[in-house]
Amino acid sequence: MATSVVLVVAILTATSTVEASGDVSSGARSTRVRRQTGELRQEIPAQFNQIYQGSVFNGTEDIYRYSYMQNESSPRAIRVEVKSQGASEDYPLLFVVRQQRGILSWQVPLMIRGIYGYDKVSRTLCPMDHLQTGVKDERETVYLEVSAASPAALNYRVNATILTDFSLSTGQSRNFLVSPSQPQYYAYKMPPDLDMVVVKVSSPSNLCAVFSLQPIKCPVYDLDRNIEFVGIYQTFMKKAAITVQKSYFPNGEFYVVVVVKATDSDCTGEMETIQPANPSDEAFEMRRVKEVTVVVGPSITDSQYVTAVFVGILVFVLFYVVTFMVLFIQWIRQRNAELEGLAPRPEEQGYAGIAATNAEAPINAQRTEPNYGATATDPYSMGEQPIETKPGIPPTDQPNGPPMPTNPPPPRPAQSKSYPKPPMVHTLSDSSMEDDIDMLDDADEDKDIYRTKTFLYVADLARKDHRHLSQKYNLYSWNLLTISVFYALPVIQLVITYQKMLNTTGNEDICYYNFFCAQPAGDLTAFNNVYSNIGYIMLGVLILILVYRRDYTHQKKVDAGDRYAIDYGIPKHFGLFYAIGIALVMEGVMSGCYHVCPNYSNFQFDTSFMYIIGGLGMLKLYQTRHPDINANAYAAYASLAIVIFVAVIGVVFGTPYFWAIFTVVYVLAILALTAQVYYMGRWRLDMGIFHRMYLLIRTDCLQCSKPMYWDRFVLLLVGNIINWSLALFGAVGQPDDFASFMLAIFIINFLLYFVFYIVMKLRSGERILWVTVGLIIITLICWTLALSFFFKGVTTWEKTPAQSRLDNKACVLMGFYDDHDIWHFMSAISMFCSFLVLLMLDDDLDYTPRDKIPVF
Repeated sequence: MATSVVLVVAILTATSTVEASGDVSSGARSTRVRRQTGELRQEIPAQFNQIYQGSVFNGTEDIYRYSYMQNESSPRAIRVEVKSQGASEDYPLLFVVRQQRGILSWQVPLMIRGIYGYDKVSRTLCPMDHLQTGVKDERETVYLEVSAASPAALNYRVNATILTDFSLSTGQSRNFLVSPSQPQYYAYKMPPDLDMVVVKVSSPSNLCAVFSLQPIKCPVYDLDRNIEFVGIYQTFMKKAAITVQKSYFPNGEFYVVVVVKATDSDCTGEMETIQPANPSDEAFEMRRVKEVTVVVGPSITDSQYVTAVFVGILVFVLFYVVTFMVLFIQWIRQRNAELEGLAPRPEEQGYAGIAATNAEAPINAQRTEPNYGATATDPYSMGEQPIETKPGIPPTDQPNGPPMPTNPPPPRPAQSKSYPKPPMVHTLSDSSMEDDIDMLDDADEDKDIYRTKTFLYVADLARKDHRHLSQKYNLYSWNLLTISVFYALPVIQLVITYQKMLNTTGNEDICYYNFFCAQPAGDLTAFNNVYSNIGYIMLGVLILILVYRRDYTHQKKVDAGDRYAIDYGIPKHFGLFYAIGIALVMEGVMSGCYHVCPNYSNFQFDTSFMYIIGGLGMLKLYQTRHPDINANAYAAYASLAIVIFVAVIGVVFGTPYFWAIFTVVYVLAILALTAQVYYMGRWRLDMGIFHRMYLLIRTDCLQCSKPMYWDRFVLLLVGNIINWSLALFGAVGQPDDFASFMLAIFIINFLLYFVFYIVMKLRSGERILWVTVGLIIITLICWTLALSFFFKGVTTWEKTPAQSRLDNKACVLMGFYDDHDIWHFMSAISMFCSFLVLLMLDDDLDYTPRDKIPVF
């Protein structure tokens, strides 16, 4: 009797509440479900697109039975929408859907991350049409069970509809709304003529959402807590894209699933204040509703893919063809000159040149003591007075000079694969043989005599044994090879592991690709970003070939006793050029490794050899006219290692404290390098440094009208102004990309020194060959184009993956390469041309005595 009274009271309460709620979906009829007295379980034949309102409490259950005809040719899905404002987290409503081959269940309120409760839930049931191949016109029955454990009756509303537009078509967009409690998914099947498609989603809203592609099977994981269990997925805010091959999913069929996150922290990286929601608050659910557009489009075809790859490598093959044609023409002309018994000269090789256009005499002629301290290093002419020559013109062609024979000087005795060794005749102060006296105190005094003169010439800084210096500079290339092997092997292993992890988990947030132009190949997700680095490798090898040719030709002339090759022009040391070529090759390898899976934890792979290239370029430019005092390989690579270490620390721990320490160290390093360059290495860091600085300021700045070393002073003044400005910018602005900031410091200083070198070269009355001028112009154009593509930016690992996708852009070249790929191509060409300029910059001095070539 008591049980009957409780049932009657519960039914009357539920009926009155249901009648009071008039919330009915548009276009759907509403039917009240009344429970018979004493009936605990009832089954209701239900129809689609009709709203059913009822109530349940502890011990009761409502079962809705839906039937429909399956159709394999036109797959359909059922979407169920339920709502209850009376349910709570302690006493939720339980919904269970039973299908022929699966069960789906959820509760209302739907708890997201255990905090956010949603009283309205919409779920799409897994369609059986895709799973039962060959079945046509078979009736399918779906049961929806509603129950609760609440002692009081809980009201609910349920509605089921058939989605007739469940399948997506190629090239057609689909708009829909999603929320954390109302995910959506649709089916897509690739046409027979397509092997690869790009699935793109876009939204005007910045709400954080997850976009997933899953295989055609049940269950479909479409909630925030389980969408990452299977398939491929990305977080996104306004746009995202996934390129998928037909082989990835059976028969090229998959579901496109979208669900909104409960918070935006996964997309912004910022923790949000958690505010538990009131289920009766309609505005709460609307705040997390996101409008989404999905479109599946065809990707690049196989023929376009192969063509783009072939064209990419063909561009750099043309560099080889043009280079070898030029070298062959030069060889023919040199061979003809040798047969005629004439020594080839720059003018005879098809080179013209430009020189300083001012009417004044060159700097050398203006100096009162042009030959002070400049010694003839040729042992065969010791004691003879140097012949007055003009830069770049062989002595045989000097106007108003002493009579000279028409043929070049007689050759010296040939030696086997080594530079001519001068006779063992030295004075106590001679330091041309470093091994003999460099360990004695008088060696320092001797260096002070030569290196602290007001005007220096290359002969003053080319007094050490050529063989010893060549071995010293060859260490640059051998050490770099060793570094590259030990550095590259673990890097390759790591990025392969990253790629396997992405392929296994399907989490494409691991890597920062440009997903709107990611061309897969095998296991690689973005093969185009990896392949576009081939230019660095091919042009780096070409540089090595050109350097080897020059080295071989020079050694051949030295073995033949050619005095012009031994005692004229800039001393030929090729070790740094070999190192530059190796560094360019390794930049291609390491950049390719980085782009296998670019992310926050491996960014240094892409920039490490950029630092090395910039450092080697500055060292080579300085070595040109300072061969005796350039840094050795161990010190250079140790310094670059410190730079890379600081770059990593700056990215990982870029706090204000770090910037303060970095700025102080940077300024001190600038001052130390300034003293090293200004005094040609003839200074010491000891307790007397402050007294010497006081004397320097008093003599060079206060008592003199101009500094003792004017040219060096101007260079270092400009350099200090620029570097102090960079240090101030870093300390105040604290840029997020510290690695790029460090690289900018290297590039700016290299360009500054290069411009200074060109200006001083012209100011000294020297020429620049027209070939070199043309290369400089081409280099400037290529660098301008390269940087324009670099600054467009298609990804950024300083942000979250979802924020990085906001910068993703479509392919811009042949439907295969994006802006960053073009940066790879153009920067490779730019660096190749830059190094050719370094290689040929002083070719006009090949017939100028070294005691006539100024140092700057």
